[in-house]
Amino acid sequence: MGKSLKDIDDSDDRHDTAFDRQVSNEEAPDTVDYHQRTVGLWSAVFLIFNRIIGTGIFATPSTILALSGSGGLTLFMWVIGAIIAFTGTYVYISWGLAIPKNAGEKNYLEYLFQRPKYFITSVYSSYAILMAWAAGNSLVFGEYILRAANVAPGRWTLRLVGFACITFAFLVHGTTLKWGLRLQNVLGSLKIFILVFIIVSGWVALGGHLKVEKPHNFNFSGTTSSASSFCLSLYNVIWSYIGFSNVNYALSELKNPRRNLRIAGPLAVGIVTVLYMLANIAYLASASKEEITGSGRLVAALLFRNVYGPRAERALNVFVALSALGNVLSVIFSQGRVNQAIGNEGVLPFSKLWGSNRPFNAPLAGLFLHWAICLIVIFALPPGDAYNFVINVISYPLSVINAVISIGLLYLSLRPRDDWPKVDSWTLVAAAFFGAANIFLVIVPFIPPPPGAEPYIELPYWTHAVAGWAVFAVGGLYWVLWSVILPKIGRYTLEREASVGKDGLLRHTFVRKPLKQL
Repeated sequence: MGKSLKDIDDSDDRHDTAFDRQVSNEEAPDTVDYHQRTVGLWSAVFLIFNRIIGTGIFATPSTILALSGSGGLTLFMWVIGAIIAFTGTYVYISWGLAIPKNAGEKNYLEYLFQRPKYFITSVYSSYAILMAWAAGNSLVFGEYILRAANVAPGRWTLRLVGFACITFAFLVHGTTLKWGLRLQNVLGSLKIFILVFIIVSGWVALGGHLKVEKPHNFNFSGTTSSASSFCLSLYNVIWSYIGFSNVNYALSELKNPRRNLRIAGPLAVGIVTVLYMLANIAYLASASKEEITGSGRLVAALLFRNVYGPRAERALNVFVALSALGNVLSVIFSQGRVNQAIGNEGVLPFSKLWGSNRPFNAPLAGLFLHWAICLIVIFALPPGDAYNFVINVISYPLSVINAVISIGLLYLSLRPRDDWPKVDSWTLVAAAFFGAANIFLVIVPFIPPPPGAEPYIELPYWTHAVAGWAVFAVGGLYWVLWSVILPKIGRYTLEREASVGKDGLLRHTFVRKPLKQL
């Protein structure tokens, strides 16, 4: 799309519009009343922290143990996940420093693939809009809060509580931006407390203070030899680490981005890694392998029941539900801004609506779009498969994107463009590892899993991989229809024009120019 980085000024606290101006080849007025950045260092840390720690560490360990086959391999999987998260963090930091704009990977893919025009924007838009990121944790919120209330999570009660959770997050971030950030920070602090308490409970269990027989899980007995099971296990681990790139979706709102981006990501991921490893040791120390694998998404509650008794289990259910709410808040905050950025590109129908920042100085329409997609997933999928499907169908296309931007970073280091900043050697090593790991995750899901290791109850094992490519295909078909077929039929060409609205946001609109006037 002809984008250049040379005009980016990331030293001030205004929206970075130079990148947009280069796209449109015209200057935005100097009198624009730009919004001041609202995300500081600690808000950035908690944006990442809240996105990573949702329900993954509370809900996925049972699945990971079942797929891994042993406690030893389970811990090893979490170490691999931490390495992938750290390398991915540095890849995203490098891209974010080069292109300090909202919407993250969208900008990086557009920089790598500038032809054909608008193609990569259409493909990424399909992925960003159709992925129900917040749906899985909304359902887990419902499951834990219903357990805390001693109500069995039925098909419709679970869905309705999940609906209430995501609707609350949508309304808070869509109408009261500052209060939404404050609530995220509070819930982020609560998550630290919950995990620390789980870790302390693990020490109690290691000391033999259990209401059940002491388990023996710290070995490699029963380790799986299936590549498919290994891959699916790694998907669940990666899902639990997803979020290290969360600040990249809101870089236009980050104060002092060059400094804070470098600090926020590694700091948040480092803290999470320590907490995750200790929490998994606590789980393995508190229950047998059979208990953990049979607990479903309630493994954290199982720990409390075995250490403290049934009453403590109910209290933990409330805390984990609040942790899930914090993740939903963080996810919908970021996805609203991605949808807003896509709306401002002018690619979608009713682009002005999706790109709007009114009436509450927040991307209410972009948030609404994500809310609506999540509701479809919450109410349409079989409840037994919904959570695992959401994890895998989001992780798969994200692995494709991560592989591409990692390889792209290596390519740009070998054949740099005039406007591309120099990348240090450590980041290139990180990009190579991160890219290789994601290529593995793209290929292996098409290998049949062994009996008993199927990822779904009712759906075929390859559903998430096919669905991931189908989402990209929808974007490609939309591009063909919108920018190739319809212009030929109507005998016009699309030209993109830029304008800055009263809310200070740069927008693009596509104008149909009859061919005879060209």
